[in-house]
Amino acid sequence: MPLRNLFKNCSYYWLFGLYIGYYTNHPLYTAPACKMQIYTSLAAFILAEVGNLSIHLALRNLRPEGSTERKIPMATSNPFTWLFKYVSCPNYTYEVMAWLSFSLMTNCLPAGLFTIAGFYQMAVWAQGKHRNYKKEFSKYPKGRKAIIPFVL
Repeated sequence: MPLRNLFKNCSYYWLFGLYIGYYTNHPLYTAPACKMQIYTSLAAFILAEVGNLSIHLALRNLRPEGSTERKIPMATSNPFTWLFKYVSCPNYTYEVMAWLSFSLMTNCLPAGLFTIAGFYQMAVWAQGKHRNYKKEFSKYPKGRKAIIPFVL
């Protein structure tokens, strides 16, 4: 990773972390009044993180050890990988879902801004990977989108 990217990435995460932390730890912070909102968002957050882990494991297992062979990422028997049927980068989809859930769980505007900024960057990366997959694999699934099923 180029040094300028390291500075940019660290700044992004540290500054947003400070911004979110300031608001969620401020004495005037008010948590959502509805406990159902908190618990539902927490459950969605956990499911999104398990989905993200499942995708990373599926991608890791795509290439046999010591091989340079590249394969089309496909769904496995793990239901969390079924998102591969609809998008090229389900790890980004799950990441956005996790941060959206966190934003709803905390009712924190800075967390929502972090989610929007992260979604924008991941959408750019996903579209690039999607284009590369379509170029590299002639039999790449036609109906897949980059990051949001049926949309983007």
